[in-house]
Amino acid sequence: MRNKTTYAMSRRRRTAIVILCLLLGATLVWLDHTHINQKSHPRPRLEEKAKSYDIEKYHRKTFTVVNVVDGDTIDIDIHDGQYEKTRIRLWGIDTPETKNNKTGIMYFGPQASKFTEQLTLKKKVTVYLDEGNNTRGKYGRLLAYVKLSDGKFLNEALLTEGFAYADLRFKHSFYNKYKQLQAVARSQKMGLWENVKRQQLPQWLQRKKPNLLLKK
Repeated sequence: MRNKTTYAMSRRRRTAIVILCLLLGATLVWLDHTHINQKSHPRPRLEEKAKSYDIEKYHRKTFTVVNVVDGDTIDIDIHDGQYEKTRIRLWGIDTPETKNNKTGIMYFGPQASKFTEQLTLKKKVTVYLDEGNNTRGKYGRLLAYVKLSDGKFLNEALLTEGFAYADLRFKHSFYNKYKQLQAVARSQKMGLWENVKRQQLPQWLQRKKPNLLLKK
């Protein structure tokens, strides 16, 4: 009788173990399947949400310029997170520095800042974002093309008049156009191109274009 009872208990124990193993296996399969699905359908990245938010908030919208930081950097009158103003870094160009402690005031920097100030300060501008690109730069500034009230773009005006360099470090929608605008300004010796020397170029441009035919 004891042997029969022991045998019955052993059989039930084996059955329970088999069932437990089957359940464990099913659980592992489910977890693996879930993991694959998550890889196949990743959640929207935080950057994409931020980009969509920027496009909805700024793209093709008109604001007033309340401060000119530099030739290629302005502030407009709309909150940006914890800041009362939104700082814009102009897409595709680089003007000589006036506020950078490392470089000091660069050649033609004050002239570029004055030019931007005359065209934008306390005036209405329309902001255009590059929808196929990032909306924010390294320091969290909004990257934009800025349209003036006369229909011209500030980015292009700075290049055409020789107050800025075409920024060759980053691809954007008007990369080739801006290179061409710079080539024309340089050939006509507009603005800084009349007398700028090699050592007065931004460091990135000296590295990028070592064969520029400039004065030593």
